[in-house]
Amino acid sequence: MDPRISIVTLGVADLAVSTAFYRDGLGWPYLADKSGEGISFFEVNHGTLWLALYPRPLLAEDAQVPDGPAGFSGFTLAQLARDRDEVNLLMDKALAAGAKITKAPQQVFWGGYSGYFADPDGFLWEVAFNPYSWFE
Repeated sequence: MDPRISIVTLGVADLAVSTAFYRDGLGWPYLADKSGEGISFFEVNHGTLWLALYPRPLLAEDAQVPDGPAGFSGFTLAQLARDRDEVNLLMDKALAAGAKITKAPQQVFWGGYSGYFADPDGFLWEVAFNPYSWFE
C-alpha cells in the first residue's frame, strides 16, 4: 500500500457557515467546480490534499456509524507556520473569521511556538512554528 491522505472530510453542522469560514474568513482556495450544493472542497498543500466539508449527519450515515455527541474527537489538524509572527497572524485571521481561540499562541515545552483554535463546528486546529520540522 502506498500511504497517503488525499482528502480530509469534516462533518459540519451548517455547510454554508463552515464554507464561508474557510473560504471567506481564512481565504482558503475554494474549488467551486468540484463543490456542489451538498459538499464543499478546498485545495490545500498546493493541490496534493483537499479539505472537504459535508453535513455531519450525512457523513455519519455514509460511514454507517451513529452521529454521536460533540466533544473532543481525539484528533487535531495542524498548519505549520514559517515563524512565530506567522503563527500570530494566522491565529488573528482565524479569530477574525469567527474561530474560538482555545489556546493562545505561546512557547511550548518541545521548543516550538503554537496555539489552537476551534472552527465553527469545534474542530481543533493547531497553528505551530516548529523549528525542528520541514516546511513546504
